[in-house]
Amino acid sequence: MTDAFKEQLLRQADALQLAVDDTQLQRLLAYHALLMKWNQAYNLTAVRDPAEMITRHLIDSLSILPWIGSGALLDVGSGPGLPGIPLAIMRPELQVTTLDSNGKKTRFQQQVKQELGLDNLQIIHGRVEACKNGPYQQIVSRAFASLADMLNWTGHLCAEQGVFLAMKGLYPEAELEQLPPGYRLLASHRLQLPDTEGERHLLILGRA
Repeated sequence: MTDAFKEQLLRQADALQLAVDDTQLQRLLAYHALLMKWNQAYNLTAVRDPAEMITRHLIDSLSILPWIGSGALLDVGSGPGLPGIPLAIMRPELQVTTLDSNGKKTRFQQQVKQELGLDNLQIIHGRVEACKNGPYQQIVSRAFASLADMLNWTGHLCAEQGVFLAMKGLYPEAELEQLPPGYRLLASHRLQLPDTEGERHLLILGRA
């Protein structure tokens, strides 16, 4: 099946206008293989179909690459490492930290880091409110919490000029009306995901 997954990954990355070199491709496929393997025992994701994992996890994570800057990045509520691990694979010069309170999921991430040799990846097992690391220039979350909760829980981890990158489905108008004081929407991007029904948006927020 690996050839079919490789073809799918390259075709969908091409649809996003992302260039993937051989090393990145091998690592993305190795991550996908580990996700499939561990998911059978540890229920890391509700997505069971391997082809769907590529679209809904890997490609979805990579869809925000054009808006990832150069400063240290924190992925909160990372689960099995999404979007942090695909971003770390594609941007080896970027310092990526993933944070999750689920021990099974962070153990899986440690295994991925070890097997793929991801020197730019740091993994923290813990709750976001208790985290003392940082500050980070970029904080990303994927289906983690409401915008207000995300900002309230991670504000202490974000650099003064840092940005919050929230990956959402439908455009969250109601959530945007309830932003905590001191924060504002800087930009919003509709993500065009190949072979995907339903909307995906990236919201970039910062301090007002």
